[in-house]
Amino acid sequence: MNSINHTLAQQVVSWEYTAAATPDLNEVPIQPFPASLHEQGETRVIALDLSEILETPYLATSPGLLANYVRICSNEQISTNVSSTSEVFFVMRGSGRTETENGTIEWKQGDAFTLPTNQGITHLADEDSALYWTHDAPLLDYLGVAPTEPRFKPAFYSKEYMNDEVERIREIAIRENRNRVGIILGNTDSAKTKTMTHTMWSLFNLLPKGAVQRAHRHQSVALDLAVFSGPDTYTLIGKKVDENGDIINPVKAMWETNTVFVTPPGWWHSHHNESDQNAYVFPVQDAGLHTYLRTLDIQFVR
Repeated sequence: MNSINHTLAQQVVSWEYTAAATPDLNEVPIQPFPASLHEQGETRVIALDLSEILETPYLATSPGLLANYVRICSNEQISTNVSSTSEVFFVMRGSGRTETENGTIEWKQGDAFTLPTNQGITHLADEDSALYWTHDAPLLDYLGVAPTEPRFKPAFYSKEYMNDEVERIREIAIRENRNRVGIILGNTDSAKTKTMTHTMWSLFNLLPKGAVQRAHRHQSVALDLAVFSGPDTYTLIGKKVDENGDIINPVKAMWETNTVFVTPPGWWHSHHNESDQNAYVFPVQDAGLHTYLRTLDIQFVR
């Protein structure tokens, strides 16, 4: 009998524990993706790709997620098909419909919806439209797996529903000086983790005019869509806070309507609205997965 021990031994390597416990991986960058990417040109998917920085052999905006802009010209259509377990869509502008194996979803600006295990869907626009589309295909690519069955049922979150829910909790959130004035969007199939899908999480957050929302941090990467903002609205992002809870040497990420920016994992971030207009942000994260693994580690400054 031929032994393969020698061949297997060629794969073996080891490192001293304290020198290798924290591998030297490239950091997730603070990266903006301007709205100009989806405001002109032909119907297409625009991947918000950071794979070169992250050193992945597949498209990725964070290690586990890929965000995209989907531009659809008036009276045109586009099909998308990706091997993922979770997809989140937010309608940045326009109106139209998405045809899925479960039926047709009609949408307009400000709506959001989720889909599992994409078997190929088609988006059709009644007017010039743009969708913000995020999915967990990079996670599956890293694991070398493919989805076999849906882990949740599709869900649709209308603009009216989200606005009404935020207004319902707005007064008490402001009165009690809560860290955010927003709602975590959920699905009954992901009620245990209180998330949008079993791997993905999203918050619809109001940043009132003239307000500051104090810093917090978490271990999931945030892919933040500025749904609407006036001038001088921004997020400060940094690795440390001082004794007052203010971020030390922060990077300023400006909010511009229908623009996405990346907030790295573990970094403190606070929201600031110095304009006279209310602003809204729609972050998408793989916090469903982190919550299930008990690794989200969300913290708020006191």
